[in-house]
Amino acid sequence: MQRRAEFAEARRIVVKIGSALLTGGGRGLNKIGIAEWVAQISAVRQAGAEILLVSSGSVAEGMCRLGWKTRPRTLHELQAAASVGQMGLVQTYESMFQKHGLHTAQVLLTHDDLSNRQRYLNARSTLLTLLDLGVVPVINENDTVANEEIRFGDNDTLAALVANLLDADLLVILTDQKGLYERDPSLDPSAKLVRQASINDAHLSEMVGGSRSGLGRGGMITKLRAARLASRSGTATIIACGREQDIIRRVIRGEDIGTFLIPDVSPLLARKRWLAGQLKPKGQLYLDEGAVKVLKDSGKSLLPIGVTAVEGEFGRGDLVACLDSEGQEVARGLVNYGADETRQIMRQPSSQIEKLLGYVDEPELIHRNNLVLA
Repeated sequence: MQRRAEFAEARRIVVKIGSALLTGGGRGLNKIGIAEWVAQISAVRQAGAEILLVSSGSVAEGMCRLGWKTRPRTLHELQAAASVGQMGLVQTYESMFQKHGLHTAQVLLTHDDLSNRQRYLNARSTLLTLLDLGVVPVINENDTVANEEIRFGDNDTLAALVANLLDADLLVILTDQKGLYERDPSLDPSAKLVRQASINDAHLSEMVGGSRSGLGRGGMITKLRAARLASRSGTATIIACGREQDIIRRVIRGEDIGTFLIPDVSPLLARKRWLAGQLKPKGQLYLDEGAVKVLKDSGKSLLPIGVTAVEGEFGRGDLVACLDSEGQEVARGLVNYGADETRQIMRQPSSQIEKLLGYVDEPELIHRNNLVLA
């Protein structure tokens, strides 16, 4: 079972901050709080960890700017509020992160972006590139254009899906509560805080309730659902109070604060388990002896130079089987190039990909993290 202290080594972290914290309970942006969270995120980023920030608050900030006292119910009013509020939210983040020598990037997503395979891969590639550049992505749901069919429903879910998308080590959900309690503490002051639990603990569902702030769409129940969703890719979740001093650095240091929800597998093992369970590869790659040996003995990525033949029609991100010269499956994985492109670059070193295709997405045909041995 994982322990909190292990996450002092977490290298990729998703931090989600809710509306009630960001907007000071509906009184406009909480710039004092935002400045503190930005300082903590910057310190963690500059220490070498990769941070993605999932930020609520655009609708709530828009409501404040427009003078609305209650959250609108109609979709077009919600979209209008999001459009107005997003401006102030992004301006605030950019100016505050710049004080710490960091750039930010605004990333607005809808459910379609993570359910459509091509757009999923594009979003993943963009976010990974931003992290490589040392940029802090500030992610929000694209409320301006999202309708009910393509909504995530709440930013807790969005944060979990971002954790899945990038195989994050840790998801930190900051809320106005200290964590998950055994019972509602507003009704029972003696209720105890759940310090640590397996995400599969059946009793957790009995402990949660809905949102009472009226600002966000979430509540503790959505945070638990998000933690369960994040755990599918092996990501652990910490739910903690964003008003606690130095909260982000403290939870990442492994302090016993908030509620720590433990997944049953590591991120890499979860991905390998998923790949192994996919029954219908969309194509086959035949490999030379050298490539087969490297995959089996060294656990390295598959490069184009090791491929001798391509069968089937598949696109970027599809599952393909890797076969030896006798037609025996030795591995399977998610391919970085479509079938036609793979045919052009097979038997060639990775340095020739750009010359042959006119661009390069990845130097590997299949990255080792997206490959499992048969």
